[in-house]
Amino acid sequence: MDHLEEEIEIEAIGVEVTTQPVELYKVLKIADAVSGGGEAKQAISQGYVAVNGEIDTRKRRKLVDGDLVQFNEEFYLVIYVDPEEVAARESEVVDVVATDYDAGDQGYDDEVAYFDEEPEQVEESVVEEDDKPKNPRTGRKSIDFF
Repeated sequence: MDHLEEEIEIEAIGVEVTTQPVELYKVLKIADAVSGGGEAKQAISQGYVAVNGEIDTRKRRKLVDGDLVQFNEEFYLVIYVDPEEVAARESEVVDVVATDYDAGDQGYDDEVAYFDEEPEQVEESVVEEDDKPKNPRTGRKSIDFF
């Protein structure tokens, strides 16, 4: 008798890790599937977590790139990312912020598409100090914001 494997497609949340192997309870923490390590360990030991389709009660089960964790009706795919790649991505974000914003102009550079028009000029209203009405209860002058 032939054994047929059925292919199914699922949506999984990618959990990026920078070390492998990584322990099962840590994957649940990194994925924010639990509020802490204690909760993760308890869920695992009580049989609520499956790894690659099989229930696993080992809290420190070693997972590697490509392992699939199922917990609380969600799937989590372990994705190994080189720590140097993560550092490069983080520095790219900082570089973008540092080069796109020029504090001297009080706005963004012309290269940014959503600031291609000049901002509207706001008319300033000057109210003399003596002309400001006072609050009868406190005796304080009001401040006008326009």
